[in-house]
Amino acid sequence: MTAKTRDTTKTRDTAKTRNLPFLLGFLLVALVLAGAVSYLADSNPDGLDHATLKGCEVVETAGGEQLQGSCIAQNAKDHQFAGSPLADYAVDGGENTTGLAGVIGVVVTVVVAGGFFWLLRRRPKA
Repeated sequence: MTAKTRDTTKTRDTAKTRNLPFLLGFLLVALVLAGAVSYLADSNPDGLDHATLKGCEVVETAGGEQLQGSCIAQNAKDHQFAGSPLADYAVDGGENTTGLAGVIGVVVTVVVAGGFFWLLRRRPKA
């Protein structure tokens, strides 16, 4: 092994060691935000829902909620993933599982992104 190869390997190992605390800290902050802070979010966000419900009134009936009036929300339909395990920011539609759904989302994102970055990494020239 030449001195140049040894220096390159040493630099690469130092960079990995230097980045590890930052990456672990970033992961910890993401998990805390997803798992704990998500419970502080409003359960009835009013941005898009409020805008689409203008002109309608939500009425409770024996069959569930129904809209009366004329508004954009009357044309709304469930999306194709509405029955999936993490739909509506909850695990299997369960109450108070928002944090768990957030943690699962962070872990899946880290694994998928990590896999892509690992595949696209620079490889040492032979």
